[in-house]
Amino acid sequence: MADSKMGSAHSRGKPDNGPPSSPGSNPSDYVEDFVCNEDDLQENEMKAFDMPDGAGKVLVVKQKGKISAVGSKCTHYGAPLIKGVLGEGRVRCPWHGACFNVTTGDIEDFPGLDSLPCFDVSIEAGKVKVKAHKEALKSSKTVKTMTSPCGKDSRSFVVIGAGAAGACAVETLRQEGFTGKIVMITSERALPYDRIKLSKMLDVEVSKLQLRDESFYKEHGIEVRTGTSVKSIDSKGKKVILNDGSEINYTRLLVASGSKANTATQPGSDLQNIFSLRTIEDANAIHKVLSKESNVVIVGASFIGMEAAAYCVGKVNSVTVVGRGSVPFQPILGEKVGARILQLFEEKGVKFRMGCDVTSFGGEGKVNEVKLSSGEVLPADVVVLGIGAQPSTAFLQGTDIEMQRGAVVVNKFMESSIPDIFAAGDVAYAPVFAADDRPASIGHWQLAHYHGRIAARNMAGSRAELKSVPFFWTMVFGVGVRYAGYGAGFEDIVITGDLSAMSFIAHYCVGDVVTAVATVGSDPAAAKFAELLAMKKTLSKEDVQKNGKAWVDSPLL
Repeated sequence: MADSKMGSAHSRGKPDNGPPSSPGSNPSDYVEDFVCNEDDLQENEMKAFDMPDGAGKVLVVKQKGKISAVGSKCTHYGAPLIKGVLGEGRVRCPWHGACFNVTTGDIEDFPGLDSLPCFDVSIEAGKVKVKAHKEALKSSKTVKTMTSPCGKDSRSFVVIGAGAAGACAVETLRQEGFTGKIVMITSERALPYDRIKLSKMLDVEVSKLQLRDESFYKEHGIEVRTGTSVKSIDSKGKKVILNDGSEINYTRLLVASGSKANTATQPGSDLQNIFSLRTIEDANAIHKVLSKESNVVIVGASFIGMEAAAYCVGKVNSVTVVGRGSVPFQPILGEKVGARILQLFEEKGVKFRMGCDVTSFGGEGKVNEVKLSSGEVLPADVVVLGIGAQPSTAFLQGTDIEMQRGAVVVNKFMESSIPDIFAAGDVAYAPVFAADDRPASIGHWQLAHYHGRIAARNMAGSRAELKSVPFFWTMVFGVGVRYAGYGAGFEDIVITGDLSAMSFIAHYCVGDVVTAVATVGSDPAAAKFAELLAMKKTLSKEDVQKNGKAWVDSPLL
């Protein structure tokens, strides 16, 4: 979880020598050391060094003849960046693909909201000296400088949604110098939180997931309206109409309302203990009814469904996953990878009923059975639905905004068809940089952050374009699956490594071009592929067939 009190502001390109509240003049607050010789670093090389007295590590990088030093750990979940990938002016996290500028420390791609601290570097007698503020070194994260609201600025920017896109957008607006009013609206009662942990930690408290605390938003003049639903938009009058009938005027509007989980429609779907999983309330409600005697049925072999199954097994009597395909994740990861993941789950005690549908739910008041199209009847005390989601855009009905299957059509600047209305995240049907700007709706936590950032920059007056590579991941039973690129419509899969040992790279190909990779036990391959695509380079199927995973160790620069 990001801690808004741990970070420290910094100006771009200048060393981050401590929190803004400190005068920065007490020598005891700093640590400095000669970390290496100047010629120990080759061009386009990075190394991590320990600072004295256990103060922490610094990541030292040499590019274009310049040596710089930044925090050594990703600000998202603390991954060691030395094990990541060095690109053009930035380092990419090996775990989840976040990118940081190696000179300023600024976060440039996501997930996460915080940047890296950057430290003072000097060259003395051919030796590289790094000076760092101890607190910044310890936290290895910093909040980018934000402007303060100004009463003379009459503009009002409204953000609908407090997920990854909305949360990133409101911070970016202040970072980009916007001094007007910012209102973020969410139907949930919680401040923005790390939603992707819900299916892995059903019993988690929302306070442990919050991206920022209430004081952070107050400090930066960001009004957050929780428990507030939007009824409609008056795009001509530039008003957001809330469910209680009140109105909020806007100068510019960002639609970042996310998705709503699909619900069951079969007979008996209104019985108690049948749950969707989208919000913290959903997760906690599921956990509350679980017991050692529970028979749990997961409907849908989706990522949410499979993560929920992994959480439940071992805590309940039985867990059974019902899926339409022959193996989990088949449309995305393919038959062989899906089969190996299924095997992993079976080894842990999860049962599967694949290739069938649910025809009805049975019970008196509460569910107690699930009937399948195969004729089998499963005992079920708890049912969790993982059957996909739809863009949460019902409030846009009646507007002239261009839509595509419920999502808002936007250009590479995140602009919709209506002036001054932008969209980001799950609700955006946006160009995909890694797919030659072909548009798609992609529900990734990482991409939602990036959408929010680009939308906010353009709302504030820039002309920033989408240039992110989709990156997502899951973690089940201690096994991390990472995916980078856009593999929709893949024609072939080339697998290198050992699938049975869960150490492999699956390359998804269209013609002779690898459009995406899925990796297990092969870091930083997914990050390397993402950076390769970000640099507009290509990996060929032929290269992989001839040289295996040699591309992972080949220099990008």
